[in-house]
Order: sequence, then C-alpha cells, then structure tokens
Amino acid sequence: MKIEHRRNRKGWSLRGLSLVLGLFIFSSSGEAGQQSVSGSLAVTAADASAASLKPEESRMWMTIGEHRFAITLADNAAARALAGLLPLTLDMAELNGNEKHGEVSKSLPINASRPGTIRNGDLMLYGSRTLVVFYQTFDSSYSYTRIGRVDDPTSLAQTLGDRNVRVTFSRD
Repeated sequence: MKIEHRRNRKGWSLRGLSLVLGLFIFSSSGEAGQQSVSGSLAVTAADASAASLKPEESRMWMTIGEHRFAITLADNAAARALAGLLPLTLDMAELNGNEKHGEVSKSLPINASRPGTIRNGDLMLYGSRTLVVFYQTFDSSYSYTRIGRVDDPTSLAQTLGDRNVRVTFSRD
C-alpha cells in the first residue's frame, strides 16, 4: 500500500507540474499575442499620424494691422494646399456683416459640406478659390471646405470691423 500511495503521489505531482507548465505556456502565448496586437496598433497609429499634419504644420497666423491671431489648421488637403501658398496677403472684402472674403491665386482642393452653424473664427473655403474669415456666429445653408479656426476669436469682429481689410496669412 505504501508503494501504491507513492505512485499516486508521483502521478499527481507530474499532473500538477504539467498543469502549471501548461498555464505558464498559455499565459506567455497570450502575452505574446497581446504584444503583437499592441505592436500592430502602434504601427497603425504611426501610419495615421504620418498622414496627418505635424504640430508645426497645423498652425498659421493671421495678421490684420497690428493684431495677430493664431489659427489651427484642419487636417485636410485644402488646408495643406493653403499652407503651401504662405505667406499670403489678401485684400478681403466685407460681406453680410459677418465675414471677410478674398480670392487666392490658384484653386485649392475642395471637400465642401454644409456646416449648418458657422462660428466666429471659422476659416473656410467657398468654391475652390475664395477664402472666407467669419467673425460672427450664424446659421448657413451654404457649403464650405473647412480650412481652420482662429484659436481665440474674442476680438476678431472688432479688429476686422465693417470695412474691407488687408489680411496677411503666414507661418510665423
């Protein structure tokens, strides 16, 4: 009986060891799977950021007289194309008491949509060549391609006034 007991104990020890090794192997393969999934997610995130604007490319400046406004550009082809034209000075005409508009020298890519509400500080493209700076918030049924947005439009309406203005867009 003593020998039989030892054999059972030895059998249980081997089974226990097999169970522990199996769990170890299973958990290690799970971690490896997680690493490969994480790795592939990192590649995907890197690919996505490479296709988008770099931080230094996502900013431009708008100068009106002595006033300077930071603009954060949209991540789209139209904004990148406009950035490629900088520095750019436009004589912008007053329209409807809520916007200034001016023509750029060449057509920009469009992806127009109806934003519904236009906000104070929106920078949009109407058609493929008309750059529009909005200085009042209002509802609109027109279609525009988003170019960017003035970061702090608090004094934008006062700075633009109700007259035609010369506006310079630049990187610095």
